[in-house]
Amino acid sequence: MTSPQTTRLLPQAYRPLFAHPPFRRLLPALAASDLGDGMSVVAVAWLAIEIAPPGRSGMLLGAALAAYALPGAAGALLFGRWLRRLPAARLLAADSRIRAVLLGCVPLAWALDVLHPVLYVALLAGSSVLHAWGNAGKYALLAGLLPAEQRLAANALVSSSASASIVMGPALAGFLAAVISPAWLIGLDALSFALLAAQVGRVRGASGEAGQDGGPGTAPVDTDRSAAGMHLLRKQPELLGVLALTWFFNFLYGPAEVALPLHVTDDLHAGAGLLGLYWALFGAGAVLGGLAAGALRRFPLWPVTLTIVAGWGLALVPFGLGAPAAVTLACFTLGGLIYGPFTALSYTLFQDRTPAAWLTTVLAARSAALLTAGPVGTALGGPLIAVMGPRGVLAASGVATVVLALVAAVMRVRTGRRAASRLA
Repeated sequence: MTSPQTTRLLPQAYRPLFAHPPFRRLLPALAASDLGDGMSVVAVAWLAIEIAPPGRSGMLLGAALAAYALPGAAGALLFGRWLRRLPAARLLAADSRIRAVLLGCVPLAWALDVLHPVLYVALLAGSSVLHAWGNAGKYALLAGLLPAEQRLAANALVSSSASASIVMGPALAGFLAAVISPAWLIGLDALSFALLAAQVGRVRGASGEAGQDGGPGTAPVDTDRSAAGMHLLRKQPELLGVLALTWFFNFLYGPAEVALPLHVTDDLHAGAGLLGLYWALFGAGAVLGGLAAGALRRFPLWPVTLTIVAGWGLALVPFGLGAPAAVTLACFTLGGLIYGPFTALSYTLFQDRTPAAWLTTVLAARSAALLTAGPVGTALGGPLIAVMGPRGVLAASGVATVVLALVAAVMRVRTGRRAASRLA
């Protein structure tokens, strides 16, 4: 229980949350699962490298990272008919139990020396199939537990936990991987989800079926609205341009995520600690960049967004030039700082360019379209590494991203001229 002295030290907006017993019990479990997922950023990749057959580490690494994300995107799109009306707490609990069981099988299979690469990818894929629904259920559950005036503060706390895990999780995993196998780190992730499932059950029991009707807001993708939204987007070339830019930006990020662990092992001949440091510094930069997004609102959004895309690409180029680790660590930190505001600014472009009556419909289409971008890029990373090597993929990802920004800028200028000529 939070003591009165501790509660008084909290900002006023957060004090009622810690006086709310169900939320107070749920928050540590959510934070633990966030930290577990943060550690898995390093552990999933590192274990793939360890168990891969000789010369096939890039292929297995790409498959493992894609398996940890792509089934969740597919599940969000395919299971709406059956899952969208389930209570939010039940969605979150189901996702947590599946992840706890299947991720927990990874260290068990490793200890029994039966963790074949195919089994590893299958366990990761199965563990992620409901994760988009679990994430949607989490926020819907908070909305059902708390009065309207406390929801913003609760969402801020939960989002801050996820952001902090990006910084702490990889660094902690890099440190622990020097002592224990990354398979046991995935086991810790599984344990964190078992704890979350148990706490969700306690919340449901204490407050009835919290979030009783999942409702449309519980679905990660509203398929009916997304179809209508795509129809509307065809009539809005500028919004289609924003969507295409965001899709390709996320797609080109995927191969870099696969190449970085192999760059650490094959090019730098270093261990998981350095990989954890890369991701921790990237996460710290992204958190700071995200906080700075509000200050960028005073500048024209399209030029700022395109500058972010080009800046992230340029931050990857030194990897391909054989720069030392100290330089690429600084570049990756700067890349996170540049990358951080992108999502907020992309949403703002949609909000500014979309009539209010169409906004939720268009955003549903955006979510459906973007679900596949990162996982498809990640799946492509393995074959590319087999051909180009880790450094080559990092550099190619960066150069392609810069080219994407230049092409988008040219198309933006042409679209503006056409619009001006029509008005003239």
